[in-house]
Amino acid sequence: MGTYLDARTSQNASFANSISIPILLINTPQLFGQIGLITEGAGANPRVLLKGTISLQIPLALLGITITIVRGTLPTDPLVYSATSTFNLSLLAPQVIVFSAADFLPPITPQLTYTAFVASNALGTIRVGPESFDGILVSD
Repeated sequence: MGTYLDARTSQNASFANSISIPILLINTPQLFGQIGLITEGAGANPRVLLKGTISLQIPLALLGITITIVRGTLPTDPLVYSATSTFNLSLLAPQVIVFSAADFLPPITPQLTYTAFVASNALGTIRVGPESFDGILVSD
């Protein structure tokens, strides 16, 4: 059974349509969540469970949205999770993307930082909320 060590939440927007943040650069990761987990007391088999949600208003075009999570603060840091969702022309309402990821046996440093990014392959995508990213660290 795992032992709880730390949990954090990055809540950028709590409600639907509570923000309006355009994604201005095609295929360029834009930060939407970041957490730092304290590793004090970590034993064998540390693992981090990550989950989140982001809502986007997409343009009237075939569109791919990519969510990435890295261990660190930059898009070039070690990749923990990546997924792409493709939406078509018939979708007019904001699209909610929910994800779940895990980082098994991360290197134990005083703090593990995880950052969530979103990227779009077309102009006109707008982050509208809600946006949430959270994680929990456990070990044996």
